Amino acid sequence: MALTLPPKVTDRAYARLAEINEMTGENKALRVAIEGGGCSGFQYDITLDEPADDDVVLKGDGGIVVIDPVSLPFLENATIDFTEELIGARFVIDNPNATASCGCGVSFSM
Repeated sequence: MALTLPPKVTDRAYARLAEINEMTGENKALRVAIEGGGCSGFQYDITLDEPADDDVVLKGDGGIVVIDPVSLPFLENATIDFTEELIGARFVIDNPNATASCGCGVSFSM
């Protein structure tokens, strides 16, 4: 079985996660998961959560990002970032595996 490489998490995403944890007084990980659905077939589910035993754990300055083993292949070579735009501030995923995505950037197809 080939090794699946985890996504890259930007310093900006780790910094925002640290800010969120500081504001809430908690120390949660950012969970990035893939679910079926959305207008393009799959959608990203980004939540604050506790790491599970089988998660891939990515640690950076200020935080932890976790990805379950089922979602990991969909996120290979992707970049998890944080952006602030006119439509709002949010975590975003630049996924080279996606063949198409919707305008909101939340759902994609492969």
